[in-house]
Amino acid sequence: MPGNGASAVHTGQTLQAAQTFFDQLNRDYVAVHKRKEDLFWATYMATSEDHEGFGRAETDYKAFISDPEKLSATRAHLAAVESAAASAGKGSIPVGVDAGAAADARQALAHGLRGWLGVFEANIVDNDEGRRLMAELIEAERVLFAKRKDFAPTHVNDRGDTEAATLTMLSTNAATNPDESRRRSSYEALHGLERWVLENGFLEIVALRNRLARALGFPDYFEMKLRKNERMTKAELFGVLDDFVARTASAQQRAHDALVAKHGPDALQPWNLRFHSAGDVTRRMDPYMPFGPALRRWVRSFRRLGIQYRGATMRLDLLQRPGKYQNGFCHGPLPTWSGLASAVKLISPACHRPCSSNHVGSGARAMMTLFHEGGHAAHFANVTQNSPCFSQEFAPTSMAYAETQSMFCDSLLGDADWLKRYARTVDGQAIPDELIHDRIASAQPMRAFDERAIAVVPYFEAALYAMADEDRTPESVLALARTMERRIQGVDRAPRPILAIPHLLNQESAASYQGYLLAHMAVYQTRAFFLRRDGYLTDNAAIGPALAQAYWAPGNSLSHDATLRRLTGEGFSARYLAEACDETVEQAWAKARDLLEASERRGERTDDGPPLDAHVRVVHGAELLADNGDGGAAAEQAMFDRFEQWIGAHYGAPPSPTAAAAAH
Repeated sequence: MPGNGASAVHTGQTLQAAQTFFDQLNRDYVAVHKRKEDLFWATYMATSEDHEGFGRAETDYKAFISDPEKLSATRAHLAAVESAAASAGKGSIPVGVDAGAAADARQALAHGLRGWLGVFEANIVDNDEGRRLMAELIEAERVLFAKRKDFAPTHVNDRGDTEAATLTMLSTNAATNPDESRRRSSYEALHGLERWVLENGFLEIVALRNRLARALGFPDYFEMKLRKNERMTKAELFGVLDDFVARTASAQQRAHDALVAKHGPDALQPWNLRFHSAGDVTRRMDPYMPFGPALRRWVRSFRRLGIQYRGATMRLDLLQRPGKYQNGFCHGPLPTWSGLASAVKLISPACHRPCSSNHVGSGARAMMTLFHEGGHAAHFANVTQNSPCFSQEFAPTSMAYAETQSMFCDSLLGDADWLKRYARTVDGQAIPDELIHDRIASAQPMRAFDERAIAVVPYFEAALYAMADEDRTPESVLALARTMERRIQGVDRAPRPILAIPHLLNQESAASYQGYLLAHMAVYQTRAFFLRRDGYLTDNAAIGPALAQAYWAPGNSLSHDATLRRLTGEGFSARYLAEACDETVEQAWAKARDLLEASERRGERTDDGPPLDAHVRVVHGAELLADNGDGGAAAEQAMFDRFEQWIGAHYGAPPSPTAAAAAH
C-alpha cells in the first residue's frame, strides 16, 4: 500500500533531516549576521573603536557565506527534497499525512534551500588560497577604514573660516558658496582625498581583490562582482551603458554649451559647474526644506503612500559628528523572515549639520536621506520569505534591485506636486510656482550629466581592475580617472572626483556602482507605470501595497527583471530614463504644470492614512533624541515636536525666504 513501506519511512526521515538542517542554517546565519551588523553600526557611527572586533565578525560572516561544506550540504539536502517530491508523485506518502500540506511543506523547504544555494554559490571561496586572500583583504580594508576616520579634509566655508569638513559639507559648499575661492577650496579638498586614498593602501587593496577574483576563477574583481551581484557580463553591462551614454550625449553637450554661453568658459571648472547650474536655486529653496520638519514630512508622506514597516524598529542617526562614516546607509542586523516576529532596521544617514544660515541644503539632504534609506528599510522590512537569506542585502541580492526601491522613493522629492504640498517654511508658506519652475530650469539641463556622473564610475572601475599591477600607480590611476571624466562627463575634471567616492573603498560596494544607474532606469520605468495607471504619485495610497506585493515580498528569490515584470508587465528598459534626461526645460515644466493642476483638482487628503507600523528611534550616537513610543498619534506628534525642539535648540532657526534671497 502507498505510504506504508520502508520507502515512505526513509522519505520522512530525509525530509526531517533537511528541515532540521534548514532551520539550523537560518538560526546560525542570523547570529553571525547580527554580530557583524551590530559592530558595523558601532564602528561606523563612531560609538565604538572596536575595529578589530568588527574585523573578526566580518571574517566570521564571510567564512559562513563562503563555506564549501555548507554549500555541499545544501546541495545534498535540496536534491533529497526534490527526490522526495518526485517519490510523492508516485504514491510514497506516509499514512495519515495530508498530501496537500505535505506538498506545500516540501515546496517551502525546497524554496528556502534554493535561496541558501544562491547565497553560497554567489559567495563561495572554495580553496585555501582564496580563503587566505579574503582574510588578508578584510584586514587591509579594516586598516584603511581606521586611517580614513582620522583623516579630516579642510576647506573654507561661506563665513570665511577654515574648518574640517565631511564629504557632504565639501560637496554642498562647492555647489552653493557664492565665493569662488571658497568653492575651490572644497574641490581641492576632495582632490586631496583622492591622493590620500592612493597613498594609503587602496592600490594594494585593488591588487588583493584581483588576486582573490583570479583564485576563484574570474579574470578580475570587477567581472566577479558584476556576475555575482547583477548576474551580468561586462559585455551585457557596457552594452546597456554605451547605449545610454550615446542617447544622452547631445543633452549633456547642450547643458555645457548653455553654461559656457551664460557664465564663460570657467563655468565648467569643477568648483563652478554645480554652483552655476544650481547654487542659486539651492539657496532659495533652503527655507522651504528646513531640517527640523524633515522627520515629520517623511513620515506623513510615506503614510499617505500606504508604506508599512510590519513592526520594524528603525534607528535614525541623522547628525554629523567626528569619526562618523560620511555616507548614508541602511543596514539590518536582523533580516526579515517568517521565522522572526519583527525586523530591526538601522538607518544611518550621514547628513551634515542641520539647516542654518551657514549650511545651505542640509534640510533637503535630510529629506533625501530619509526617503532613500527609508525606502531601503521599507523594502527589507516587507520581505515575506521563509529564510533570512532572501532579505539580506548582499549577493545574490542585486544592488540594482535594492536601489530601485530606495531611489523610487527619493525620486518623489523632485515632483512638482510633492514640492507644492510638502516644501514649506516653518511658518507654513508653500513653495511658489516660480521657484518650482526655476528649480526645473536649473536641474533639467543637468539631468544627463547627473546620470552620466554615475555611469563614469563603472567605466573607471572596469578599467582600473583590468590594469596590470605594475601599471597601477597613483599617477596612472589619477590619469585614468581624469580620462574617464572627460570621456563620460565631458569636462576635464568632474565636480566630484571619482576616487573621493567612498563606495570604491569598501569590499561590499566596490565594483557595484553601476547598480545605481541600472536602478534609476528601473525607477523611471516604475514611475511611468504608476503614472499611466493612476495619473499621479504624490500621496497615492496604492503605491505602497503595490510595491510590497510585486517588488518587496519576494526578496532576492526573484531576479530584478522578474520583479519589474510582476508590476509593470515589461522587462528592464533604459528608455524611460533616457527620455527624461532628453527633455527640454519647457517640456519638463509643462509636465510639472499638469501635475500641479491635477493635484489641485484632487485636493489634499483629509487623513494621513494608517501608521507606519514601526518603532522609530531618532538618535545622535548613544543619545536618544526622540521616539514614537507606542506608535499612536499622540506619541508620533510628540516625537516630531521633540526632534524639532532639539534641532532648534542646538542649531537655531532656519532662514526666511527673504533672508535666503538676500544671502545670494
